[in-house]
Amino acid sequence: QFVENAILIIVGGGDVVPQLKEYVIAHDLSEKVLFFGKQPSDQLRKYTSVADIGLSLDKPLNINYEYSLPNKLFDYIQAGIAVLASDLVEVATIVRQYRVGEVLEQHEPQAIANHIRAMLANQEMLDAYKANAVKAAEMLCWEREKGVLEHIVNEINQKK
Repeated sequence: QFVENAILIIVGGGDVVPQLKEYVIAHDLSEKVLFFGKQPSDQLRKYTSVADIGLSLDKPLNINYEYSLPNKLFDYIQAGIAVLASDLVEVATIVRQYRVGEVLEQHEPQAIANHIRAMLANQEMLDAYKANAVKAAEMLCWEREKGVLEHIVNEINQKK
């Protein structure tokens, strides 16, 4: 509600979605916030590829969240879009290391909106984040990680 000339698309599900839908209706935001529910991966890629910014705004509610690496982060990077993410240990490390976006220090709605507005207003910066995401996608992909995993499994098998 604090960002003009933008649409928030929420793809997926979760416990909070019914509350979000109620909030959207109560605040007359139905034209600015769209819900698409869970989607097959090929359809999800279509939504992601046309976005300007991917949001990964999980809170550090427990150690699992603090050290998690959500799939959506890698979906955004593979799609070559900028990222706005929470300051969670592993997520922030990837965002900062590859310079694919920005890390939020606060989760208040106005702080999130300020970051989104600033990112959308600076096309040069947004383009740089997107270009960096394309480069990061070459490094952060299954084809590269597969070799690392195979190496670990082989080491374990040799020790048996």
